[in-house]
Amino acid sequence: MSELRQRQGASKGTSKPSSATTRNVSKSSSRGIGILDIIRLLGTVVAVSCGLSYYLTSSGSFLWGYKPWFTRWPQLVQYIKGPVNLTPAELALYDGSNPSLPIYLAVNGTIFDVSANPHMYGPGGGYHFFSGRDATRAFVTGCFAEDLTDDLTGVEDMFIPIDTEGDAEGLSSGERKIRREQELRNARKKVDKQVSHWAGFFGNHKKYFEVGKVVKEEGVASDGKKIGEKKELCEAAGKQRPKREKRA
Repeated sequence: MSELRQRQGASKGTSKPSSATTRNVSKSSSRGIGILDIIRLLGTVVAVSCGLSYYLTSSGSFLWGYKPWFTRWPQLVQYIKGPVNLTPAELALYDGSNPSLPIYLAVNGTIFDVSANPHMYGPGGGYHFFSGRDATRAFVTGCFAEDLTDDLTGVEDMFIPIDTEGDAEGLSSGERKIRREQELRNARKKVDKQVSHWAGFFGNHKKYFEVGKVVKEEGVASDGKKIGEKKELCEAAGKQRPKREKRA
């Protein structure tokens, strides 16, 4: 009997786990991955990627060759200063002749800084004639000696087929007019495409960047001549004109 009473007393003295303890255990086991775990994982992935980029890229870049614009010191300084507005005469000062000034060129009124490549755009460079001016016409025609201006008047002719004897036979005057208008629209689209290509080339280049706009008198080209009088195509541009396809 005494042994039985001792066993009963011992069982009564044994306490059961509290409900609070049970909840804490349940929470800890169901918590799973926390925010800190995710941050650590992402940090590890970024560190490994940067390390691989540094050792695998020829330039030793931590970002696989990508360079954000704000990491380029000249472009960052220009961004802080704000855009510049220059007249053609003022733009001419930025042709690389003065080493204290950057080298600028313009395409369709937009000025770009090309100082990163002085061997090409500075004095003695192969494309120095573009520096300090807006020579949009030359970018389209390829005539670097004759077309260093932004006046595009008549440049669309280089994309219009050459008329040959007898190619309009069987067409009424109205049909010839419609054909001419269609060819003119298509030619102007090609000119716009060429201009956009070169503006994009300098604007998206990893070394060059946009700095501002050319401001000039309305109706006057960047070379000081009046806009509107049709300018004949240079010899090189004239040779690029396509031949009209023969009608079946």
